[in-house]
Amino acid sequence: MTRSRRPDAARRGRDRRARTVLPAPGAPRVVGDRPPTAAVVGGGIAGLAAATGLAEKGVHVTLYEREPALGGRLSGRPTVLSDGSAVTMSRGFHAFFRQYYNLRGLLRRTDPGLTRLRGLPDYPLRHASGVHDGFRHVPRTPPWSALGFVALSPTFGLHDLVRMNPVAALPLLDVRVPEVYERFDDVSAHDFLHSIRFPQAAHHLAFEVFSRSFFADPRRLSAAEMVVMFHIYFLGSAEGLLFDVPDEPFPAALWEPLAEYLRGHGVDLRTGARVEIVEPTADGGFVVATDTTERRHDAVVLALDTEGLGSLVARSPHLADPAWRERIARLRAAPPFLVSRLWLDRPVAADRPGFLGTSGYGTLDNVSVLERWEGEAARWASRTSGSVVELHAYALPERAVRDVEQKRLVEQLHRVYPETRAATVVDARHEWRADCPLFPVGGYRDRPTVRTSDPALVVAGDLVRTDLPVALMERAATSGFLAANALLERWGVRGQTLWTVPDRGRSAALRGLARLG
Repeated sequence: MTRSRRPDAARRGRDRRARTVLPAPGAPRVVGDRPPTAAVVGGGIAGLAAATGLAEKGVHVTLYEREPALGGRLSGRPTVLSDGSAVTMSRGFHAFFRQYYNLRGLLRRTDPGLTRLRGLPDYPLRHASGVHDGFRHVPRTPPWSALGFVALSPTFGLHDLVRMNPVAALPLLDVRVPEVYERFDDVSAHDFLHSIRFPQAAHHLAFEVFSRSFFADPRRLSAAEMVVMFHIYFLGSAEGLLFDVPDEPFPAALWEPLAEYLRGHGVDLRTGARVEIVEPTADGGFVVATDTTERRHDAVVLALDTEGLGSLVARSPHLADPAWRERIARLRAAPPFLVSRLWLDRPVAADRPGFLGTSGYGTLDNVSVLERWEGEAARWASRTSGSVVELHAYALPERAVRDVEQKRLVEQLHRVYPETRAATVVDARHEWRADCPLFPVGGYRDRPTVRTSDPALVVAGDLVRTDLPVALMERAATSGFLAANALLERWGVRGQTLWTVPDRGRSAALRGLARLG
């Protein structure tokens, strides 16, 4: 792939230095009487992006999703509360940052103006000690973003700045992917931050909150992942740290419209279809077998979570090569996490933000007041004079007990928002999962890339190495499009143009300074 300095402004956002990743040259669409066929296994963000990239170019796509709904970890399910209200339960809050160019490009297929996303006014953070931070007034363009944060943040005092180790922090000024993994993948995020000697409060608020969004304790998380994250959200991008959220539950706002779009492009969407085995055929294709059907395809995209990918590969002993299958078998999921959504009989205080990141409150990582931004929750709260509050706990201990953790989250909510002590919980729903990828210290080399030893078999998902500065949902969307591009290249078709934040430090002076570290 080659890169260009001519980003499309509508796609890239506001950052003029966002990079364009061009696909291999080729025909605009598939030609011929028999279009190629592709199976996409997994209907999360990565699978939906891959299906979109292929179907738009004329490939006949069948998408297999084991759950009854699309969206993967951002899906939703209907449920009825004890008061008779029909609502949607999901994993709730996810931040759609403005530098998620390719994810936002996927959503533009059905919402060109992104009108179904609503911007929140701040990214507030609160520590149990009483320290507050936020990003609303921080400049968005580096390096003023970092300088502004230091100047405005109560977590940085003059004595803190004197104690810091600026030499250890120099690599943050020129982050390059994949070189950053060669240097920092064998170091933990915790140890890297310790070497810089960040103030303890800033460590908790500005970094631990972010690192735990990878669903891992900072002591287990690769420092390279956190350094890349710092580049994406802070020093490498001019999009800032404010973000958008869907204005309705995920199915209504995102996936139902995209499902109709895909059907309009001929995609066969098979939800509730668990793929049991993928078997290569003598003619270079694959047979994809579910519990009820078998179908041949010319190519396959595996867009599964860590456990799903590992178990399918284990059941499909002839995929790719033994070394690749062994690497897949070594992948591990992050520790369990908990999402608790509470429907309360009275409102929280009017000045509570729609989202609050927390630190020092036990296992509680953030609190959302959904009626501040989600239409369904707002309608319920208006009708009942109540509130819909959501609590997240990332990276729980492996031996955590579900009922105990649910009670602890509510106790911490009472500390954060004391008025909720007087509220009665009308109903509650909980999501206890352990299906996010773990990015452990030294684990980068084992992670799969988009391409495999079989050119007709590709992999997508947020667990995939892309060699681009992307993370979380944006990595899922980007890898899905890259998987589609890899297959389209085989068929002589030009794929999807992609965008990323800049792939190196923003200024020559800072890059030169970084080389001193």
